Amino acid sequence: MSARRAYRSDVSDARWALIEPVFVAWRAARSGPGAAARVHDLREIVNAIFYVNRTGIPWEYLPHDFPPFKTVYDYFAKWEADGTTEQVHDLLRDRTRRANARTVEPSAAVVDAQSVKTSRNVAETSQGIDAGKKIKGRKRHLITDTLGLVLAVLVTAASVHDSTGGKQVLTELATAHPSVTKVWADGGYQTGVIQHGARLGIDVEVVQRPKEKGFHPLPKRWVIERTFGWLMQHRRLARDYEALPQRSRTMIHWAMANKMSRELTGESAPTWRIETGIPPTTA
Repeated sequence: MSARRAYRSDVSDARWALIEPVFVAWRAARSGPGAAARVHDLREIVNAIFYVNRTGIPWEYLPHDFPPFKTVYDYFAKWEADGTTEQVHDLLRDRTRRANARTVEPSAAVVDAQSVKTSRNVAETSQGIDAGKKIKGRKRHLITDTLGLVLAVLVTAASVHDSTGGKQVLTELATAHPSVTKVWADGGYQTGVIQHGARLGIDVEVVQRPKEKGFHPLPKRWVIERTFGWLMQHRRLARDYEALPQRSRTMIHWAMANKMSRELTGESAPTWRIETGIPPTTA
């Protein structure tokens, strides 16, 4: 670590200890031109990625006490391409499940989708319009376990119907987590998804919304709504800024890695709310 002042997004010693072995093994396996130099501290690279993920700034706006932004992005892209980021995410998810007295492999899950606007650097071919929500951008198709931890994620144009994306993400789920035999979904998922799940050995059950007016947490499905809330605490995910859908998927993995590592070490995630000291009103 450098002698700079810490940022609130930096990993603590305890959080770094959870994921350091993955990056040590990654560096040890590296070979080829330039690999021997190993100039940059991998913990500082991770800190820089978390800084971008949490604050939402463009890469080139990284503070100068981090490694050069092009170097940080290069590591970000390499770790996305070779599966290192997903390996870190899955390691933390497995440990979080154990910490919550769950088996590593889940048996039940929840599926849903979230449409978000994109930035101007996203190609028109990579986005679309969600007619129902009137959003032009991309759609995140997620499957989580019953703790709200991400099991599968697919990023598409917002014009892709929930059922179409749902089939694809169910296929990914069945491959990565064959132990899952039950998935809860909302009314946006049509019969085709249920039939596709059945072919994969997964019972897809649609949870209907209550007829009463007002807000009602939906049984089983509320956990994935909370997951979307966790993601939106990371400003890089408040809008889809990534030029490539796979990089958008990786940003989701980094956000969840941030959340899970803090939970495992008992550290609270910083809030964006300004503490004014003014007591809440009782009205």
